[in-house]
Amino acid sequence: MPKPSLRRTCAALAAGTSLALALTACSGTTKNDVKNDNNAAATAGKADPHAVTKKGLTVGFLPKQVNNPYFTVADRGGEKALTGLGSTYKEVGPSSATDTAGQVSYVNTLTQQQVNGIAVSAQDPGALCTALKQAMKNGIKVVTYDSDTSPGCRNAFVSQASAEDLGRTEVRLLAQQIGYRGEIAILSAAQTATNQNTWIGYMKDELKDPTYRNVRLVKIAYGNDDAQQSFQQTQGLLQEHPDLKGIISPTTVGIKAAAQYLSGSKYRGKVRLTGLGTPDDLRKYVKNGTVDAFELWDPARLGDLAARTVVALASGQITGRAGETFQADGTTYTIGKDGVINLGKPTVFDAKNIDQFNF
Repeated sequence: MPKPSLRRTCAALAAGTSLALALTACSGTTKNDVKNDNNAAATAGKADPHAVTKKGLTVGFLPKQVNNPYFTVADRGGEKALTGLGSTYKEVGPSSATDTAGQVSYVNTLTQQQVNGIAVSAQDPGALCTALKQAMKNGIKVVTYDSDTSPGCRNAFVSQASAEDLGRTEVRLLAQQIGYRGEIAILSAAQTATNQNTWIGYMKDELKDPTYRNVRLVKIAYGNDDAQQSFQQTQGLLQEHPDLKGIISPTTVGIKAAAQYLSGSKYRGKVRLTGLGTPDDLRKYVKNGTVDAFELWDPARLGDLAARTVVALASGQITGRAGETFQADGTTYTIGKDGVINLGKPTVFDAKNIDQFNF
C-alpha cells in the first residue's frame, strides 16, 4: 500500500467530503493541539448496563501496522467477537508502524464511511486526536487498544495489562536472569510510542530500587518495529557495549529480531534477552537457550475485549466513565480512571509452559 501524504489526504477530503470534516482533519495535529485532552471523553447520558446489545454494527480496526503478526492475532480476536455479536468487522491501516499521517488518513476514511465504532492502536498519543474527536462528534464510538491516545480523544482505552506491571516485571525477569549485576539495554519500538514509553518509565523507576544497585541501564535503542532495524540495533548495542549482560525488548518485533541476532552469534546464552513477545515467535529461541523467559498477554483476548467495548458503548451499556461495569464473554470489567479498562495480569512464558500456547 503506498504511503499517502497528509496533503493528498486533505485535498481528497476537501473534494469528497463535507467542508467541516475536511477542515477539522487538516487543521493540524501537533502535541500542542491536544494539551487540553487529558480528560476521558465519556459519552453523554447515563449508562444502562441492561440495555440490549445492538447488532448490525460496523466496527473498523486500525492497528499501528497491518500484517504485523501481533496485530494480526489481536484483530482476528476482534473479528471473532464482532461476528459472534452479529456485527461486521473491517481492518484498515498503514504498512509502516511510524506512518502517523497514514493513521490519520484512515481515521478520516472510517468517519466518512460512517462506521459505528473505531478500535485503534495509536502510533502517537496526540497526532490522531483531531481526527478521532471529529469521529466522536459524528456519533462514532472510539476505543483505543494496545497503545493509547490522550484520554480526551477516545471513549475508552483497553489496556493489555497494567502499564506498571508490565514495566516492573520485565526488569525483574531480566535482573533474575543476569544475577542482579551488569549493564543492560532496552530495545524499544518508535520513540513516540505511548505504551513503550510508559513501560520504560516504570522500568527506570523499578531500577531505582536498591535491589538493582549493581544493574546499570546504558542505552535505549529504537528499532521502529521494523525487523531489520531492530536486528541492526541489537548488533549495534553489543558492539557499543561489549560488557552488556542483558536486553529488554518490550515489542514483539524487536524481541524476535534480537533473538534472531543473539541466536546466531557468539552472545547466545551469554547476553540474556527478555521482554514482550509471542510464544510462536520465540518458541525455538526458548528451546535453543537464547531466551529464558519473557511475557505477554493474549493479543486475541485484547482484540476481543476492544471489540466488545465498542459494542457496549454503541449499545449504551457504558459511557466510558470510571466505575461503570460491563460483561464481556463472561467476565465483568470495570472502567477505571481516565476510561482505562485492564485486560489482566501478563503471563510469563518459559520452557515449562510455552508449548501450552499457540499464538
